[in-house]
Amino acid sequence: MKPPERVVRELALEWLAKADVDLSAGRALLSAADLFEVVAFHSQQAVEKSLKAFLAWHQVEFPKTHDIRRLLALCASIDSDLAETLAAAAELTPYGVAYRYPGEYPPVSKEAAEASLATAHTVLVEVAKHLPGKPGR
Repeated sequence: MKPPERVVRELALEWLAKADVDLSAGRALLSAADLFEVVAFHSQQAVEKSLKAFLAWHQVEFPKTHDIRRLLALCASIDSDLAETLAAAAELTPYGVAYRYPGEYPPVSKEAAEASLATAHTVLVEVAKHLPGKPGR
């Protein structure tokens, strides 16, 4: 049987690895002009999973949600400075929710897709820095 600390660490690192895959997918899709919406979706997913890694590391239960603001509020209960630093990431929430389904919303520009990737990268790096023993990227 694994010690509880190891289980927590492994779970957090699994969340972070999933976030990294979403970030890589977004970067790979950026060159396709008709996939900016998908890039933004993967950026939102990378942020969401990074924050869930942080919460898992600190053993904070979180709901099944795509709401970045809600996850940041939970993170703030652990590290308010980190949550404040990453607050702009909440703007990516619609990409993980509304943009997944048919509806009326503005198209995602290349600039917006690039900005979403930059935000996701920042969140991943900052979260990784806050996990003991896990170096930043």
